[in-house]
Amino acid sequence: MINKHSLLLHIFFFLSLLSNATAALYHIPDCPSRCGNVEIPYPFGIGSYCSMDLGFEIICLNSSNAPKPYLEIVLGTDEVDPTYITSQFEVVNISETQIYVKNPTLQLAMACYGMEQYPNQTDINLNFSYSPFTFSDTNQITVVGCDDLAFVVSDKSNTNGSVAGVSYCTRSNIESYYGGIGSCADTYGCFRAFISKADYLKVRLMDAHGIWSKSKFYQCSLAFVGMKDGLDFTYRLSNLNAPETFQNNKEFTEKPLVLDWRINRRNCPLNSPDSLCGKNSFCIDLDDNFKGSSCTCNKGYKGNPYLDSGCQDINECDNNPCIPSQTCTNTPGSYDCSCPDGYYANGTSCILVPRVSRSRSKLATVLCLGIGMGLLLLSTSFWLYKFLKKRKIRKRKEKFFKQNGGLLLQQQISTDECILEKTRLFTIKELEKATDLFNESRILGRGGQGTVYKGMLSDGKIVAIKKSKEVDKNQAEQFTNEVVMLSQIIHRNIVKLLGCCLEAEVPLLVYEFIPNGTLFDLIHDESHEFPFSWNMRLKVAVEVAEALAYMHSATSIPIYHRDIKSTNILLDEKYVAKVSDFGISRSITIDQTHLTTIVKGTFGYLDPEYFQSSQFTEKSDVYSFGIVLVELLTGQRPISLDRTEEERSLATRFLLCMERKQLEGILDIQVLEQDKIEELNAMAKLAQRCLNLNGKKRPTMKEVAIELESIRMGQILSCASDTIPQGIHLRKSKSIMTSNDDYTWTNTDDNIISSSSTSPLKIHTY
Repeated sequence: MINKHSLLLHIFFFLSLLSNATAALYHIPDCPSRCGNVEIPYPFGIGSYCSMDLGFEIICLNSSNAPKPYLEIVLGTDEVDPTYITSQFEVVNISETQIYVKNPTLQLAMACYGMEQYPNQTDINLNFSYSPFTFSDTNQITVVGCDDLAFVVSDKSNTNGSVAGVSYCTRSNIESYYGGIGSCADTYGCFRAFISKADYLKVRLMDAHGIWSKSKFYQCSLAFVGMKDGLDFTYRLSNLNAPETFQNNKEFTEKPLVLDWRINRRNCPLNSPDSLCGKNSFCIDLDDNFKGSSCTCNKGYKGNPYLDSGCQDINECDNNPCIPSQTCTNTPGSYDCSCPDGYYANGTSCILVPRVSRSRSKLATVLCLGIGMGLLLLSTSFWLYKFLKKRKIRKRKEKFFKQNGGLLLQQQISTDECILEKTRLFTIKELEKATDLFNESRILGRGGQGTVYKGMLSDGKIVAIKKSKEVDKNQAEQFTNEVVMLSQIIHRNIVKLLGCCLEAEVPLLVYEFIPNGTLFDLIHDESHEFPFSWNMRLKVAVEVAEALAYMHSATSIPIYHRDIKSTNILLDEKYVAKVSDFGISRSITIDQTHLTTIVKGTFGYLDPEYFQSSQFTEKSDVYSFGIVLVELLTGQRPISLDRTEEERSLATRFLLCMERKQLEGILDIQVLEQDKIEELNAMAKLAQRCLNLNGKKRPTMKEVAIELESIRMGQILSCASDTIPQGIHLRKSKSIMTSNDDYTWTNTDDNIISSSSTSPLKIHTY
């Protein structure tokens, strides 16, 4: 019995030494390796001596059950006192690239309307740009409420943001119909939205009824950001009037926040001794849109790459990598296999070397034959590898071509010579050469639909190449039909689609290249040097209206743009307006009156009728164009977060001024100074009609275009009458011809031509 106890003590002592040796590979000597149940690997450490710097310092605090680790993260700077603002997050787990933390107060946003006992508005406002951390794309936002918007800003330099989603409760008998239960799985009274990688996040809850209606079922809404879990979340709708039930619900507020961490906010230094990586490790740049670097152990080593001796050699011989009869010898970062003396390896075992019994000439012949066969085998293997690699690439291209509707497009091109002349199929090799393998330096901009690159084709033509983020593989036929349709649109105020490439995993679209930025920049960028006069604003309005009227009425199949906004209106070298970005456009048959779709678009330009019914009509484009007209008149943004809830919407403020006959109070000072009161009033009244909440009472785009042209023509005639002597007839520079079936515009000014520019398409992320 004594021998058994002694043996157990020896085994326990050996395991302790092994455990301490392993721990030493991940922590600085004499530093605590754990806080409670959480392992703390370097560069994190408990105390300033044990961590790489203050950004990785862990504070271990005692609690009622066990000690808990906390991380103090810098979230910004004080605008008055130049000091950092920090907050403590409880650490749940630390991995090689991520850290899981939680602070339920900072992870929660709430908005209550008309309830004095609760705060009116609290936002989620997390800024990690001063720390070594960024939001991981494994987080999600969970929103509970009835008809509430979650407005998300993930780029501090762009405060416009976007709507992450809407929690719907649209039935009057919601308690009896749904049993009074809200559910994220049924997307009733709850929705979830994923978060992309970012170092800044602001979430604000907004009441949709503040714009579209006046009634509200429940007074409060809440949002929480945390790790994705894939589980449903249900709650009683009546709890929305008692938000503390959610604040105390661990299922809602106890999910940790997942942060990616890095040791540097810059890329790896080239050939520099200042690397923060230890021995037998190397620095790697993070593969995302954020600059930063981390360390990893060399091949054949494992451990903590941030410690000087953290990466330890792996003994590959433990896994018996050699063939039978061979001896395995571990080497630094690798291993060797060898046969005993007098034996050689034939690939499967060790064979005894026979004694020399043949003449030297015969041995030489065998050696020459062996070397020759080896070289032949090597050469054959090399060419076979090249052949199989090319075949694999060709098969991959054919797969994507077929998957993206290439066969359908070829079929349509072969049956219609007009399509052949207007739709070009580019190869992926052409576009890779044009963009220098899609080099980051060629990026013009990133938007919600994808990334746009500047490229130069082999004939020297400059183009814009749009690389989509994703495409629905089940809608290849629809995508092909829309490519053919858009490539046949020839209008001086619509960006021309030159062709596409279907050999990549996602289709690539090739457009003409527009040089002078967006209408949004021209209106709202105060540093812009171009004088944006009233005449120029009226000209742009006319050109955009003509383009939309052409899409709605003059094409063989009506096309609804669905995302008209000032950032999607480009200006060429002569400041001619061109409508762009047909990423969510849809065509309909002539006998259709509307499209029923998932609500898409840009908040501030979205038709209220479309928002409530999910039915998009041509009048929805008219509403969005009305917002653009108001931007031209006022110089203000569609949504302003700096104003109160009632005044955030530009449309609401404008319509209120029109009702009170106080138009001058909202107009841009630049256009007021030009003394064009009659023209301003005419355009304002037209914009008011476009923004009518009843879509049936809005004018069509054809009517809008004709009315704007009449305003502009009146301007031209009034200017001309001041300079032309009596008795001389003024020839109109532009005429409008209408008929019952169709209409066209003809231009008699030879100096105004359709642009086929050799300058790049400008993209502005809104």
